[in-house]
Amino acid sequence: MPAPAFRLASPRAMPAVAEAVAGIALLSVMDAIIKGVAARHPVIEVAFIRFAVGSIVIAGVLAIARPGWPSRETLLVNGGRAVLVVITATTFFYALSTLPLAETLALSFLAPVFIAVLGALILRERIDRRVVGALAAGFAGMLVIVSGKAGGGSLTGAALPGAVAAVASAVTYALSMVLLRARAAKDPVVTIVALQNGVPAAILAIPAWWVWVPPTGRDAALFLAIGTLGVGGHLLLARAFSKAEAARLAPLEYTALVWAVLLGFTVFGEVPTATTLAGAALIVGGALVASRR
Repeated sequence: MPAPAFRLASPRAMPAVAEAVAGIALLSVMDAIIKGVAARHPVIEVAFIRFAVGSIVIAGVLAIARPGWPSRETLLVNGGRAVLVVITATTFFYALSTLPLAETLALSFLAPVFIAVLGALILRERIDRRVVGALAAGFAGMLVIVSGKAGGGSLTGAALPGAVAAVASAVTYALSMVLLRARAAKDPVVTIVALQNGVPAAILAIPAWWVWVPPTGRDAALFLAIGTLGVGGHLLLARAFSKAEAARLAPLEYTALVWAVLLGFTVFGEVPTATTLAGAALIVGGALVASRR
């Protein structure tokens, strides 16, 4: 009987799973902090500072790693991908500012479906039945959560644009991650993350200046944490996507919901509903199925 083309239990793949889960955890904490500061600062300013601080942090990593100067192709491809990163960040941060943390993450969980589909279309990656089942379970969990919130009226009125922004961010995030998978085998991870921070910071600099609200000392410390967590999370994700297929790692994105529920409750007092918990059970179950042997 022929061996499967790819197993997450292989010596090479298991570190990818661990790195992806750890990266998602760091980015989930970053999202919670962003939700707090977005209530006091414009979204464009928050996005700019996030990438500007990230650029400073990754500069220190570059000084240690010394990956060499990027090629012209690396600059062009990753520079173009940075535009997607800007769109993803601004739409997602806006959604965070208008919706509860868990619901924002739930809507963004369309991204793993798009990652798997785009990975098959662009990278010619194979999607087996286990991955399809995991994605279906995660998608069903997301629908359970959204239907509960829609029934409760929390996705109407002022929150509706936030919900649309969350879904839009899922599409651009998925495309960005598939393109990352395409480049991760060719470019050093630190170079990718450096461009992923530096180029968006340059794009957002002038718009942020127009809406600038001077941060307090406390918010400055929070922005430093946001940039550091963002770099750490994306370094781990870039390493993971350089080792494993996009469709295999996509369901692990759903583990962010666990962090969203915990952080939403402990930091913002957002009590998860029964539908949120039921959806979370489906989502985490799907991620576990995709990760096992």
